[in-house]
Amino acid sequence: MDAPPAPRVSRPVMRHRWSSVTFLHWPYEPAVVQRLLPPGLEVESTAGAAWIGLLPFRMRDVRLPGLPPVPWASRFPETNVRTYVRDAQGRAGIWFFSLDAARLGAVVGARATYRLPYFWARMSVRRDGGRVRYRSHRRWPGPGGACCLADVEVGTALGSGELGALDHFLTARYRLFTVVAGRLAQAEAEHPPWPLARARLVRLDQDLVEAAGLPRPERTPLVHHSPGVEVRVGRWRFARGTA
Repeated sequence: MDAPPAPRVSRPVMRHRWSSVTFLHWPYEPAVVQRLLPPGLEVESTAGAAWIGLLPFRMRDVRLPGLPPVPWASRFPETNVRTYVRDAQGRAGIWFFSLDAARLGAVVGARATYRLPYFWARMSVRRDGGRVRYRSHRRWPGPGGACCLADVEVGTALGSGELGALDHFLTARYRLFTVVAGRLAQAEAEHPPWPLARARLVRLDQDLVEAAGLPRPERTPLVHHSPGVEVRVGRWRFARGTA
């Protein structure tokens, strides 16, 4: 099964690459997730379950359109906690509960301009053969010490014929939602289909999901890995019908 097509972002406000991405997902009762969402968004479920994703990865080549990436400032690890939603117009997208990043400037800028819940953290992403090690300890703002320590063994690539509806539901997402000045806003992200691979979780010690206000996951997560994609992010637009 092929992934749904991405939107075309003709005038991006930011370009970057998401690399060494691991997708960890757990099913939740939809009502448990819905209570944490802002007005105007409804949790999207499949087979009766909402899904919470924990995604550690590395941001690379972060830059404004037409400008080269700045060494050091344009590369840093990130880990986000997210779920999948639809707005009043039925548009599917991502709601972020938290985004931990290793660059304080990026955290302050994203909080001030995009109103995304970024946190500054001490982080690293290291690859040793077929194993990727992610380390993150939150610094600011609180709760201090929220962490994610994950070791993942990356396996063979998955062909498009091996991917099902759930694989695409959890990964093929091209819209981000946020709240700006009390109004729901959305931005589109253009990127090619994720090249996905099999992966096995070797170690996981995390409390970022609980720090977001969710119950601790009770089962082994569904795991995917990707070497990454190039991304073009559009500007924020207020959703129609919001106050």
